[in-house]
Amino acid sequence: MSRVDAILFDSLVDFRREMHQHPELSWEEHETAERISEFLSRHGVPHETGIAGTGVVADLPGPEGCPRVALRADIDALPIQEETELPFASKVPGVMHACGHDGHTSILLGAAVLLKQESLPAPVRLIFQPAEETGRGARAMIGAGVLDDVGMIFGGHVDRHYTAGQIAVADGAVNASSDAFAVQISGRGGHAARPHEAVDAIVVGSLLVMSLQTIVSREVNPAHPSVVTVGRFVAGSAPNVIADQAILQGTIRAQESSVRLHLQNSIQRIARAVGQLHDAELMVEIKPGTPPVINSAEMAALAREAAGEVVGEDGVVDMAHANMGGEDFGFYAEHVPACYVRFGAMVAGKEGFPAHSSRFDFDERTMRFGAEYYRAVALRAGQRLREKAGV
Repeated sequence: MSRVDAILFDSLVDFRREMHQHPELSWEEHETAERISEFLSRHGVPHETGIAGTGVVADLPGPEGCPRVALRADIDALPIQEETELPFASKVPGVMHACGHDGHTSILLGAAVLLKQESLPAPVRLIFQPAEETGRGARAMIGAGVLDDVGMIFGGHVDRHYTAGQIAVADGAVNASSDAFAVQISGRGGHAARPHEAVDAIVVGSLLVMSLQTIVSREVNPAHPSVVTVGRFVAGSAPNVIADQAILQGTIRAQESSVRLHLQNSIQRIARAVGQLHDAELMVEIKPGTPPVINSAEMAALAREAAGEVVGEDGVVDMAHANMGGEDFGFYAEHVPACYVRFGAMVAGKEGFPAHSSRFDFDERTMRFGAEYYRAVALRAGQRLREKAGV
């Protein structure tokens, strides 16, 4: 029998649809935070607002002297024009919940209601985090102290690759790191008919693009998934002018910290070599983003036990491959033991619309399973922390 009864489920659906109709971009989630606060207040859950700007944190009490279990949801939307034709589609032009954060928020609110009814073995902290899509929200919340006295943290993401009633759990890497890089190329401009008098920034940039492709294919163990992609190449002003400047911008993805560092170092090494080869000046800027999300074996085991309690052993599935997308939940995992799972949410007929698509949607039934999973994992993790603390 589901612990999320019809009344609670309907309230979560109502909340999700209201939030979906009124999406707010990163750091602008003021009305979203108000709605979260109103829901928590209505159910008697103590909380604070204005954390790191627009974050909300709720604390449920447990035994003194025991570390907290933290559960986290992200609340921001994306700058995408919605094309789902849902009856509750976004009313904000050019802004949409295209990554399921409306579902994540509703799931955690459901968990708050369920956990409020329990005698908790350890205190539980519910973190409603802004600005995940910028990769900076988690760090801001950590800076605001949300991990103080936290012994373990859990999070999750709706996923169209699995059906409602499935929860995917993995040991090790779940999401890749996500860093950005930019290369400023300074050559020497000239007439297109007299290339010997110039240093062509476009030729230099073209060689650099091709050379960067050898990092993953020839320097990284094929068993360690990684990506170096140049997504932007800007150069030139006229067809008969040799460009003196070019700008390349791209992304770096890796599932292991050592590989992440190797990719960054290799980009700089190859850029220096290409500059020397063509007598050009290349300036490389690496912009660190989010770290990889790594589930420890102990945390994954706790998650599997909790997921099995909710969806049964057959409903707990392994992730075949880690997601190469970034997720700033990795910052939490750098500070405390963490586990990040995937909630099956496939909608029949919409399998081809991934997250960040203008037609993305998810099966709302996953909110019931997600809320019950958070309840189960908070109780199991709390008992583990209580035993370790000897409380």
